[in-house]
Amino acid sequence: MEKNLRQQKTNIIKIALFGPESTGKTTLAKQLAAYFETEWVPEFARDYLQEKWEENQHICDADDMMPIAYGQTALENEKLATAKKYLFCDTNLMVTKVFSEMYYGFCDPLLHEAALKHEYDLFFLTDIDVPWEKDDIRDTPNGRETVFSAFKQTLIDTKKPFVTLSGDKECRLAKAVDIIKNLTLAKEKGFSSNDFVEIYNHGTDFENVFKQLEIFKDGIPKSNLISPATIGNGILSLSEAQFQEKASFYDAEKSRFKLKKFVPASGAASRMFKFLTAFLNDFDINKETINAYINRHKDSELPIFIVAMEKFPFFKEVDKKLRELYPDFESLDRDHKNYYFIKLLLSTDYFDFANKPKAVLPFHEYKTHIAIPIEEHLNECVHYATSGEISNLHFTVSAAHQSWFENATAALKNNIEKLSKTKINVSYSYQSKRTDSINVDLKNKLVRDKNDKLVFRPGGHGALIENLNELDADVIFIKNIDNVIQNHIDEITLYKKALAGILIKVQEKVFNYLRAIEKNEFKQEEIAEIALFLKEKLNSDLSSDFDKFTFENQIEKIKELLDRPIRVCGMVKNEGEPGGGPFWVMNDKGVTSLQIVESSQVDLSNKKQQEILAEATHFNPVDLVCGIKNYKGERFDLQRFVDEKAGFIVEKSVDGKIVKSYELPGLWNGSMANWLTLFVAVPLITFNPVKTVNDLLKPAHQPQ
Repeated sequence: MEKNLRQQKTNIIKIALFGPESTGKTTLAKQLAAYFETEWVPEFARDYLQEKWEENQHICDADDMMPIAYGQTALENEKLATAKKYLFCDTNLMVTKVFSEMYYGFCDPLLHEAALKHEYDLFFLTDIDVPWEKDDIRDTPNGRETVFSAFKQTLIDTKKPFVTLSGDKECRLAKAVDIIKNLTLAKEKGFSSNDFVEIYNHGTDFENVFKQLEIFKDGIPKSNLISPATIGNGILSLSEAQFQEKASFYDAEKSRFKLKKFVPASGAASRMFKFLTAFLNDFDINKETINAYINRHKDSELPIFIVAMEKFPFFKEVDKKLRELYPDFESLDRDHKNYYFIKLLLSTDYFDFANKPKAVLPFHEYKTHIAIPIEEHLNECVHYATSGEISNLHFTVSAAHQSWFENATAALKNNIEKLSKTKINVSYSYQSKRTDSINVDLKNKLVRDKNDKLVFRPGGHGALIENLNELDADVIFIKNIDNVIQNHIDEITLYKKALAGILIKVQEKVFNYLRAIEKNEFKQEEIAEIALFLKEKLNSDLSSDFDKFTFENQIEKIKELLDRPIRVCGMVKNEGEPGGGPFWVMNDKGVTSLQIVESSQVDLSNKKQQEILAEATHFNPVDLVCGIKNYKGERFDLQRFVDEKAGFIVEKSVDGKIVKSYELPGLWNGSMANWLTLFVAVPLITFNPVKTVNDLLKPAHQPQ
């Protein structure tokens, strides 16, 4: 046998199976070689040690390590010559090195060096969740956890790219095949094996990453605004009596439906306190006055916060803690008092408001207690999302914050249930990490942080279309976590119920048409009726050449237009708040529809588009009622109705450098672009967001 530990260079993708004995390495190597129609490298030690056993019943000892290493290297190089695109190695020198160190407390320096030098595109670490099978050369059925840990630690210490494979052999094979296909694509697109493993471990979908890189390269086309949606031109206006009528209709019909309230509530409240965080980071109480800081930064938010400090619902609690910590607090000058107040408010050792979810922050001061947004949403839920004395509330949360929600809900729910005589079911879901965006620099190169790790960002609230897709409900009320109001629950309830009444009425009509089509009961003379319904009620025109279609094709077109999820969106008058608004938009196929459009989706260099944007009269308060089931009572696949071209490229800062990130089409923007859409004007009282802490000073959040 040639004593050579050099590994031949190759462009073949080499996968190493790595793990303790009897963990399915050989089975998987054979399966993968068969699947990809290529070679696999057997374990040289098996035949070598079997022969030794048969000769004198001796098992492996330290003197066998180097012959095994030489034999394994030769076998791998030999198989490489006939491999096609891939080579699957049942074992490798790293396995030999680990066994040598574990069993004999020693590894030959030549073996150690060669094991580190040998390169593989990926290691599959085989888990110990399969039964140990005895044979002549296996002798360690016990202590498998310790052995497995040693194997895993070796890969970590040597910085080898690896993925752990668990499950039965069918599960492992399916998982391994999927990983190898993605690895191949990643390699073709210039990713290293370590990049690949980072993305895999993060949980981001590889297809999404590849799409994002294309989007960064090609850019995103802007929306083509035709005109703003206004009262009588896309926005329905109702009188108070009509709102009452729609709400009463909903109350009469709601027992037939599963109702749910859906509240996007992921993430911390960092933006809410952004200007205070900036102040603490750049202010030195020993070097300047707060007024000097305000003038230096032209900060308009900080003076408002300081002047109105006592009106915040958290003031008394923070002030009390300050006096406990600083016995001489009352004798301090005004600047020190204000500085210590802000510092305590954001301190991770005390209130830590910027790192907590908005849902648990003090928002409203009542005579008896301080209310947080969770309480307000629980109260709203029992008022308008209740049927049969059962109310369902769903929060999207981050995994790190779920305990905050659960603890707060547990403390509040019983009392609200008792007062309302309603049982409240609360559920949670997370924004999927597979929708996260990978960050690139301005030259579209992957960005790494100080620890040389790839940088990811959540894909925006558009990712929550997946969460919405999983809900089992007929009527879903959507409202942001910070859009709550102090008092006025009856008025809020009226408009929510009215929107739901409109949804049910329209849905009833749509479903009747679709059932008639399914039963072949639709008649030629009804075409004009449905065309009018589509235009006047659903803001959807049939194509200009529709009259030239055969009757069968007309029916097919009508079904295609009607068989979609429905959203009824509240719209308030534009009072200068930032965010999206309602517009008539034409897509790349020449089809015009009602859409909620963000200013970032508009080409502001185009004077005509800029004018249309400026003419908007209304604003989207994220006040939606949705129907996500079809006329058969089956849930739609909501992903089918997303406009994939309506995402956003946003610029952020990482370690002081500008980077680009991709945000998915917004939940109520592009993610619902191909839904049936109705816009309804609702009063401004329904829109009370808290984007910064100073918004808590507005009348909607102050005691009456």
